[in-house]
Amino acid sequence: FFFYDSLQDQFDNLEKHTQWGIDVLEKYIKFVKERTEIELSYAKQLRNLSKKYQPKKNSKEEEEYRYTSTRAFLATLNEMNDYAGQHEVISENMTSLITAELTRYVQELKQERKSHFHDGRKAQQHIETCWKQLEASKRRFERDCKEADRAQQYFEKMDADINVTKADVEKARQQAQLRHQMAEDSKAEYSSTLQKFNSEQHEHYYTHIPNIFQKIQEMEERRIVRIGESMKTFADVDRQVIPIIGKCLDEITKAAESVDHKNDSQMVIEAFKSGFEPPGDVDFEDFTQPMKRTVSETSLSNSRGDGKSEPKFGSKSKGKLWPFIKKNKLMSLLTSPHQPPPPPPASASPSAVPNGPQSPKQQKEPLSHRFNEFMTSKPKIHCFRSLKRGGAGPEDFSNLPPEQRRKKLQQKVDELNRDIQKEMDSRDALTKMKDVYIKNPQMGDAASVDHRLAELGQNIEKLRLEVQKFEGWLAEVEGRLPARTEQPRRQSGVYEAQNPSGVNSCAQDRESPDGSYTEEQSQETEMKIPATDFDDEFDDEEPLPTIGTCKALYTFEGQNEGTISVAEGELLYVIEEDKGDGWTRIRRNEDEEGYVPTSYVEVYLDKNAKGA
Repeated sequence: FFFYDSLQDQFDNLEKHTQWGIDVLEKYIKFVKERTEIELSYAKQLRNLSKKYQPKKNSKEEEEYRYTSTRAFLATLNEMNDYAGQHEVISENMTSLITAELTRYVQELKQERKSHFHDGRKAQQHIETCWKQLEASKRRFERDCKEADRAQQYFEKMDADINVTKADVEKARQQAQLRHQMAEDSKAEYSSTLQKFNSEQHEHYYTHIPNIFQKIQEMEERRIVRIGESMKTFADVDRQVIPIIGKCLDEITKAAESVDHKNDSQMVIEAFKSGFEPPGDVDFEDFTQPMKRTVSETSLSNSRGDGKSEPKFGSKSKGKLWPFIKKNKLMSLLTSPHQPPPPPPASASPSAVPNGPQSPKQQKEPLSHRFNEFMTSKPKIHCFRSLKRGGAGPEDFSNLPPEQRRKKLQQKVDELNRDIQKEMDSRDALTKMKDVYIKNPQMGDAASVDHRLAELGQNIEKLRLEVQKFEGWLAEVEGRLPARTEQPRRQSGVYEAQNPSGVNSCAQDRESPDGSYTEEQSQETEMKIPATDFDDEFDDEEPLPTIGTCKALYTFEGQNEGTISVAEGELLYVIEEDKGDGWTRIRRNEDEEGYVPTSYVEVYLDKNAKGA
């Protein structure tokens, strides 16, 4: 730093270099600041990504996260959220430890640099002033010396001239002496000024300027050290979060290793297990012996062979029919209604109608029905009661396969039992409070809790009735439902059932797990079916005989396959009475026949036809 020949140039160079050092520091500060912004943006994007793929509450997606693969994905999303948090920590630490500290240091550095160069310029100005004073003293001394020489020469000339008076010579002599004295005084002043300048110059070049240069050097070295420490901190901030990021990645790996394909496959099997028995082999039907024809139980034409009639509906189909099956009967098998009939407009629900509708499934369904159940992907609305509740299926889950229905019913029973327990706990607490009020009237009025106790009692009773209803359906599905006149034995573990009639009234409208009805009406129907019905399956000429008449009580829009539309007050013929599924088969003319809800018509059966 010490170049004394061109001091001013050195100051300019140092000033430019130190300003460049400050610019480098500010550039690094800007770099770190942009890095923190990137970290924050990255963390925000990671969090948004994790949130985007999180399952929505109370949605179908939430149910899908019971599998190990989806749970592992959920764990990955949660770990990515923590991973994003570590990038936020990086941004915060870099901002506080680097950006803020260096910004404050740059301000201090600028002030210190300004002070040092101010002192340098001040010292430079001082030495220049001393130099000017020395030059002025020197020029004055030189002038006085020249004046003294001229005065001496003039005196000597006057003294040698004989024509000059003595007075003029004396005057010249005095003037020469004065000039010599002035020269001596200027010499002394010049000598003093020179000595002072040399001292100042030595002090300037050997003390003041070196000190200033030393301070500037120390300042610059501190800047260099500081930026190096900041770069180290830059790396340390990243290094500090590496263990936590490593834990996040370890958790993701652990979640991935927890994926169990066998378990997921078993869960899928349990979730979609229907409980249906696969159809048996189709028996050979020997048509070479007309009098000994038999129809197997699993044949598609066996719509009434076991005493339980499948709904039939005549239809004019131009497609190719299965051999030896009557056209209208085949189409009846393929197009009969597969859902409970809707309630009549005047009733609140189908349960309010006597002999309410039953599930239309029979013990032995045609293969076409089974195939439709497995291949269909859109759920059907089974009754208007589900629309009133806002649900997607009937209250008893009869739209589900037996195994799935059992699980849903069990869940509903457990839920109701938990609600009952909560209500009972609340009632017990209020009862204790009432006892306290009775013993200490000043604490409160005991009669004030009676209304709430009555409400709790009503709620508990309603919940118990609901449990009885669902337990009846559950017992039916599990194959443990007794006769209609008996009380179901399966009761809740929380309480003893007190209204068995409610269970029977609900149970008699449902089906057993294998699709057969448990009511006596089905057995009576089975006894009424004559053996000659087997031959009717192959009769292409004779339609079903009329067994009575009926009058439409309400208008019914037959929009489903196998149904027929009727108008209020219309008279029609009954060709097949209700077999317990809530549907009655009627005929308007030779070409129009189908099913209507039993609760929509008033039936008048012919005694002779019914007896036959």
